[in-house]
Amino acid sequence: MRHEDPSTFRQARKSPAPLYTPEQRLRRDSTPWTLVQGILAPLQFLIFLASAALVVRYLMTGEGAYAATVSIVLKTITLYTIMITGSIWEKVVFDKWLFAEAFFWEDVFSFLVLALHTAYLVMLIGDLGTERDRMLLALAAYATYAINAGQFILKLRAARLQGAAEASAPFTAAAA
Repeated sequence: MRHEDPSTFRQARKSPAPLYTPEQRLRRDSTPWTLVQGILAPLQFLIFLASAALVVRYLMTGEGAYAATVSIVLKTITLYTIMITGSIWEKVVFDKWLFAEAFFWEDVFSFLVLALHTAYLVMLIGDLGTERDRMLLALAAYATYAINAGQFILKLRAARLQGAAEASAPFTAAAA
């Protein structure tokens, strides 16, 4: 039996790759698209909450189909807007329209969200399925949106933690 130094068994705890290089952080902080995203994201979330309530109300009572439909269309328009402006933001910050390494999986999942919302519009415009079918599809789209929003919230938190760690690094180094 081999006896090795116990330190070889310790996993070097690697910190995750930073979301932004210093240059990317500078571009992120200086582009107006960051503000646009910062306004659209919570706006879309509020529309989502109201719309989800209207859709659930319709599914439970059979009432309010028109209001629910209008809210889903508004949510979908907001989603398309945030996707387009988000791709512009990614181009400015990461020099890629979409699928920048830092946001790859969020972008992948965003396309599923977009596909489900688009399927709803196709069903609505084509008068496909029943009202209930469309509302159930909207709920599926909203479930994927909620997961995707969670991904972005976690990424935002990681960016804030990275920024805080970078800000305190000179003080930590000076203390050592």
